[in-house]
Amino acid sequence: MCGYIVDFVCLHKKLVIELDGGQHAEQSEYDSARTQKLEADGFQVLRFWNNEIFDNLEGILEKIWQALNTPHPPQEARRPLPQGER
Repeated sequence: MCGYIVDFVCLHKKLVIELDGGQHAEQSEYDSARTQKLEADGFQVLRFWNNEIFDNLEGILEKIWQALNTPHPPQEARRPLPQGER
């Protein structure tokens, strides 16, 4: 898993779910780089704040359901095109 420990992973669907507590507000650059690396390795990453679990559980479950049931493009299809090919 790119050398990272994640909160939850479904390897079959290449889905990573991260639950972020207050400390993540101070490490947003690290989290962003980590998400980019995971996505570059073909994973879809969903991040939720801990308080969302209590405030919007149904919304979170809907987003997870959608991610699990929507075809995820292969890694090559998500790479940005070089400048001349846009």
